[in-house]
Amino acid sequence: MNKPLRRIAIFCGLLVMALLIRDNWLQYVMATDLQDDKNNRRVSIERYAQPRGDIIVDGKEITGSKKTSGSDYEYKRTYKDGPMWAPVTGYASQAFGATQLESIEDGILTGNDDRLFFRRTLDMITGKKPGGGNVVTTLSAAAQKAAFEGLGDKKGAVAAIDPSTGAILALASTPSYDPSTFAGNSTDTDTKAWTKLQKKNNPDDPMLNRALRETYPPGSTFKVVTAAAALEHDLYTDPDAKTDSPDPWTMPDTRTKLPNEGNIPCENATLRNALRYSCNTVFGKVGSDLGKDKMLETAEKFGFNSQQFVPVRSNASIFPTKMDKPQTALSSIGQFETAATPLQMAMVASAIANDGTLMEPYMVDQLTTPNLDTIEKHDSKKMGEPLSKENAQKLQSMMETVVKEGTGTQAQIPGVTVGGKTGTAQHGVDNSEKPYAWFLSYAKLDDGSSPVAVAVVVEDGSANRDDISGGGLAAPIAKDVMKAVIDSKK
Repeated sequence: MNKPLRRIAIFCGLLVMALLIRDNWLQYVMATDLQDDKNNRRVSIERYAQPRGDIIVDGKEITGSKKTSGSDYEYKRTYKDGPMWAPVTGYASQAFGATQLESIEDGILTGNDDRLFFRRTLDMITGKKPGGGNVVTTLSAAAQKAAFEGLGDKKGAVAAIDPSTGAILALASTPSYDPSTFAGNSTDTDTKAWTKLQKKNNPDDPMLNRALRETYPPGSTFKVVTAAAALEHDLYTDPDAKTDSPDPWTMPDTRTKLPNEGNIPCENATLRNALRYSCNTVFGKVGSDLGKDKMLETAEKFGFNSQQFVPVRSNASIFPTKMDKPQTALSSIGQFETAATPLQMAMVASAIANDGTLMEPYMVDQLTTPNLDTIEKHDSKKMGEPLSKENAQKLQSMMETVVKEGTGTQAQIPGVTVGGKTGTAQHGVDNSEKPYAWFLSYAKLDDGSSPVAVAVVVEDGSANRDDISGGGLAAPIAKDVMKAVIDSKK
C-alpha cells in the first residue's frame, strides 16, 4: 500500500474508532442521564404506551388506566375514590410526574423493572401486549373509609397499624384531592386542576400528606412516652403508687409554675391517675427528674428523630436533643419543640399494645407480575423494644383506665378492651392558635391479640376553642377505625 492510501486508511480507522467510542459512550455511560432527561419525551411516551399496573387494596384495584385521544400518550391513570386513597397512592400525571407509591414503584407499575424482564421477553415472543405489574398494599378498605369519613370536612390525619406486624391499615389525610383531575396533560383541564391545588392558591394545602409529612406538637399524648420512660428507668415501678409531684409545681431553675388544665386531682397522683386526668405537673416533673438523656433515649427507641420509609418517606418526629431542665419538663408533656407525625404516634401506641415490641411500619405487602405471580414479598421486621413486656402491660393497664373512666371514654367499643390517651396540643405565639385535638389508642380482643393501633389528629379551625379536645373530636374517629378493623376480621 502506498503512503497516501495508508494515511487515508489510518484516518478512516480513527473515524470508525471515534464513532464506536461515541456510540458506546452514549449507550452505556450516558444512557441513564439521557433516559432521565426531562426533554426526552420518548421515555414518557413509552411509560404511557400501555396501561399501568394497579395498586391493590383487599384484592381490588383502587387505580386503573384509560385510553386518551389527541395525545401521543396513549393511556392515562385513573383512580377509584381518589381523594380517599391519594395519601396512599400519590399521583401519576402525564404532565406533572409521579409521587408516593406511584413514583417509588413506577418500574413495577410500568413494567420496566428489571425483575419483569422475563415476563417482557415472554410477551414479546407470544405477541401479548405488555403491561405493568401490581403493588399489593397492606391497607384495609374498611379502616381507610372509616378514617376518611370520620375526618370529613375537618383538617387532620389518621394512621392505623397492625401492632403485631407493623402493617399500615389506614393512612388518611384531609382535605385531600383527586389525582384523576390532573392525570393527563391538557393545559385546559389538567393544568388548571393542578394550579388550583397548589398551596399558594389553596391555603388548606390539600396535597400535603398530613399523616406522614406534617409534624404536630403531640401534647398530652406524649405523656405515654414519658410514662414508659419512668417505668423503664425505674423512677416509678408501680402505676398505683403515689408520685412525688406537688401541685402547683415550679419548674427547676425558674419561678414558673407548670399549670394543670382545670381543677383535677394531680398532687402526688399515681401514674395511673396522672394519665387518666392528664396531669401536666406529674409528667413534667417525671421528665425533669429523669433528665434529658433518659427521656431522649426512650423517645428515640419509639422512633423519634428518625425518618421512616414505608416505603413512602415519613418526616422524622422530633424530641429535642438540647434542653435545659424546664425545657425538658415541657418536652415531656409534648410541648416546647417536641413534634410528631400521626404515623409516629401510631407507632407509639402499637409498641405498647404489642407488649413493648415495635415493628417496622410498612404498607406494601407484595409486588406481582401482570398475571399475579409474586416478585417480592415483604417480611415483617422488628424495629426495637422501647419497653419491656412487664412495663408495656403496666402501661396498657393505665391507658385502659383512660378509656374506661378517664378522658377517653368516647373510644369505648362494647366487648373490646381499648387503651388510649387524649391530647390537646397548644401552639402558636403564647398558645394563641386553636389547639390540635389528638387521640392515640389500640384495641385488644378476648384472646389477648391487638389487631390495630391508631393515632388521630384534628386541626379544627372552625370549632370553638373550648370544644376542642382529643376526647371530643379525635377519639370517636379512632373508635370507628378500630371497629372497622375488628369487624373486617370476623
